[in-house]
Amino acid sequence: MSFKLKTYQAPDFTQPSLMNAPEARLEPAPFDKVAPDGYHATTIFPEYFKVGSQWLLAEESRMDCVAVFENGKIHVREFRNLKKGDLVFTGRKEDGEEGIFVYPDGFRELGQDGVEAPGEAFAFRQSRSRETAFSRDYDNIYELLEYEKEHGYVVWVLGPACAFDADSRAAFSKLVMNGYVDALLAGNALATHDLEGAYLKTALGQDIYTQHSYQGGHYNHIDTINKVKYHGSIPAFIEKEGIDNGIIYSCVKKEVPFVLVGSIRDDGPLPEVYANVYEGQDAMRRCVSKATTVICMATTLHSVATGNMTPSFRMMPDGTIRQVYFYTVDISEFAVNKMGDRGSLSAKSIVTNVQDFVVNVSKGLKL
Repeated sequence: MSFKLKTYQAPDFTQPSLMNAPEARLEPAPFDKVAPDGYHATTIFPEYFKVGSQWLLAEESRMDCVAVFENGKIHVREFRNLKKGDLVFTGRKEDGEEGIFVYPDGFRELGQDGVEAPGEAFAFRQSRSRETAFSRDYDNIYELLEYEKEHGYVVWVLGPACAFDADSRAAFSKLVMNGYVDALLAGNALATHDLEGAYLKTALGQDIYTQHSYQGGHYNHIDTINKVKYHGSIPAFIEKEGIDNGIIYSCVKKEVPFVLVGSIRDDGPLPEVYANVYEGQDAMRRCVSKATTVICMATTLHSVATGNMTPSFRMMPDGTIRQVYFYTVDISEFAVNKMGDRGSLSAKSIVTNVQDFVVNVSKGLKL
């Protein structure tokens, strides 16, 4: 296997601008859930704060939050979790001038002379679109997933389209059963239609293989939800109804955690679905906080939500800093481009049908 992690190039704190930088300012939060004026909002990149003449890294970050100094460490905290009196870092300059240094260049590829190779001033097809050739991306993903199976934590974010096809359900189940999925994030619909596929062989009343719509099939997904609620939980439904296939079945069998967060339009929903959006966000973040690779497929809202809480780096248990790989897969260019528009600048997009993507990945891994 040829995959190799990029080496993190730490900032040079011997530069005069950083050596002579002032201590970062701290101000107490005036009320619960309220940051002091001039608070610093965090990004997806590594961020260092000068405290006690040392530059300290905020080890577990996410964008659009605040940095709090507590017990000698920097904690990145959502505004809703601020408590009155929390010591919040303030300052809007990110170049070290106010004791805060945002560092986007840690994983930049350098040449043998230590200087980044300049790009072409003019070149065709530099965007990621339906005209992009993704062959190399697939090869990279195969190598990455093989590496992460042994060394990382892969979080998959799935929309309901992933459960509408028999082959894609079977392919993703193979990924779960063979250790390439460490956590699954989704909504009520993905789980409902996947369980419907296992229970009634349909998704939204349409045969998951032939795509034939059955008379009265519009009842099937709510019948499935109703039966799951009758049994009290998804695992109980799987056991009592003899379910033996599908994405959620595989997660339950392999004890892979799945987080289902609801929306305003949900039917039912299933018992495990978080109805409180902030409780759901917290559950998602518990998975994301371990992630070294994230792959989002066919769900714009869940993809953006996950992207907004995923930093571009991860502090590993041994103290090393490694890159977090983030892919977003959708047949819509709008959907994948929205990730960059919403701040997830490290996301790499693949414009394709997600059913084909999952099948290709499963085949590429020789499952």
